[in-house]
Amino acid sequence: MEQIVIKEVADRCELRRFIKFPNKLFKDVPTYIPALMGDELGLLTKKNPSLEHCDLKLWLAYRGKEIVGRVAGIINYSVNERWNKKAVRFGWFDFIEDYDVFSRLLNTVVEYGKSKGMTEIEGPFGFTDMDKECWVIEGFDQRQNISTLYNPKYYIDFIERAGYEIPCRWAQYKIPASQPVPDKVGRINELILQKYNLKLLKFKSRKEVYPYAKKFFLAINAAFKDLYDFVPMTDKEIDVYINEYFPFINLEFANFVVDKDDNLVAFGLSIPDLNAAYKKANGSLFPFGWIHILRALHKFKDIDLLLNGVHPDWQKRGVHSIYYSEMNRNAQKYNIQWAYSNPQIIGNEAQRIWETTYQAEPLMKRAIFKKEL
Repeated sequence: MEQIVIKEVADRCELRRFIKFPNKLFKDVPTYIPALMGDELGLLTKKNPSLEHCDLKLWLAYRGKEIVGRVAGIINYSVNERWNKKAVRFGWFDFIEDYDVFSRLLNTVVEYGKSKGMTEIEGPFGFTDMDKECWVIEGFDQRQNISTLYNPKYYIDFIERAGYEIPCRWAQYKIPASQPVPDKVGRINELILQKYNLKLLKFKSRKEVYPYAKKFFLAINAAFKDLYDFVPMTDKEIDVYINEYFPFINLEFANFVVDKDDNLVAFGLSIPDLNAAYKKANGSLFPFGWIHILRALHKFKDIDLLLNGVHPDWQKRGVHSIYYSEMNRNAQKYNIQWAYSNPQIIGNEAQRIWETTYQAEPLMKRAIFKKEL
């Protein structure tokens, strides 16, 4: 058998091979969703404003002329400063079912981290929490979505064999969208709105929602500030995410709650299910990928609960129930069959609602992995 060679990505051609590798590796996996080439190029080149405070290295593993794995090494100095740590991150980590390939790639990131004075390694992570992160540890055959990572079970077998531990877990849920909003919940929500002089926004045009786009991400910065390894997004990063996510939103599923001064205090943002469209596009908008995505934005039967949260000043007042109930009503209005939650850290308030209020089904659990260097 030919020797494994690890090569740093050095040019645009190799970068495209790096991005396309998992499409080939998982081409026969029904639940794998290819990322769009344009989105990945935006993340992995100087276009990404996160690289103003992050270092990035990319490597490919070759056996002969065949690519058998890939990995990114990331040092996010903002995260390390915020959480008082010296961590190198691994991400974009995919490999054939071969422990030697896995080990060579991961050790390359380890050595890179050591050369930069890092004392621990963790992942899979991107640059920010808006990027894809954490591997599936339960529910490997379940539905993925366009904002989550796919991984087979052997990824977990290999990283546990390498002695990595789990410092944080996430859960995802599948929620039947046809269930009605309980009358009691509706009455309580009205009382909360009146008591605190809050307003649930209703948007009639995309022009009306964009003034709240930056407020939305600033509210995320505040709401998520204590979550594992979270660091506030910069203004430049926010601009990128506005362009990435807001063109896809359906106005009925942008459920924002504001106070009397028009400050955003709670938010629930969902998008139509784009999985099948991304699958058909196979990483490219052209020549026909954009048609599949455009159709899916206007005709869909499921939704992804992309992001939701409550500003810290308004937590523990029941405000989260307002936007969940509104999403629930609109799901019934559109005859939505299923709503799928994005990964939420197990035990936090946003995650507990699925176990206490709605008839939600556990979909999968995820985790990141960590080891001292």
